[in-house]
Amino acid sequence: MDYLPIFIGVTAAAVVIQAGILVAMYLAVRQSTARMEGLANEIKTKVLPTAEIAYSMLTEFRPHLETLVKNVSESSVMVRTQIERLDATVSDAIDRTRLQVIRADELLNRTLDRVESTTNLVHKTVVSPVRQLAGLVQGVTSGLEFLIGSKRRRHNGVGVPQDEMFI
Repeated sequence: MDYLPIFIGVTAAAVVIQAGILVAMYLAVRQSTARMEGLANEIKTKVLPTAEIAYSMLTEFRPHLETLVKNVSESSVMVRTQIERLDATVSDAIDRTRLQVIRADELLNRTLDRVESTTNLVHKTVVSPVRQLAGLVQGVTSGLEFLIGSKRRRHNGVGVPQDEMFI
C-alpha cells in the first residue's frame, strides 16, 4: 500500500494548523501592541508632565535642600560635641561625688572609732572609780548607820523598829 498520499495529507493538515496558529498569534500581538501604544500615549499625556514638574521643582529647590542638609549636618556635629562635653562633665561630677562620699564615710568611721575609744577611756578612768568610791561611801555609810543605830536602840530601849522587821 502506498502511504505517501496519507503522509502528504497529514503534513498538509499540520502546515494549515501551524498557519492558523501563526495568524492567531499575529492578531494577538497586534492587539497587545495597540493596547501598549494606548498606554504609552496615556503615560506621555499624564505622567510625563507630572514628572517634568517634579524635576523642575527638584531643580528649583536643590540649593535650598543642599543648604538644609548642610545645616542639619553642622547642627548634628555641634550637638554631638555638646553631648560629649556634658558626658565628661557629668562623669567628673559623679567621680567627685563618689570621692566625697568615700571621704565622708572614712571621716564618720574615724569619728565613731574615736567616740568609742573615748567612751571606753572615760568608763575606765571616771565611771569605774566613781562607782568604786560610791560603793565605798555606801559601805561606810551603812556601817556608820549600823553603829549609830545600835547605840540609839540601846538608849531608847526600843528593839528593832517594825519597818525593819518587815523587810
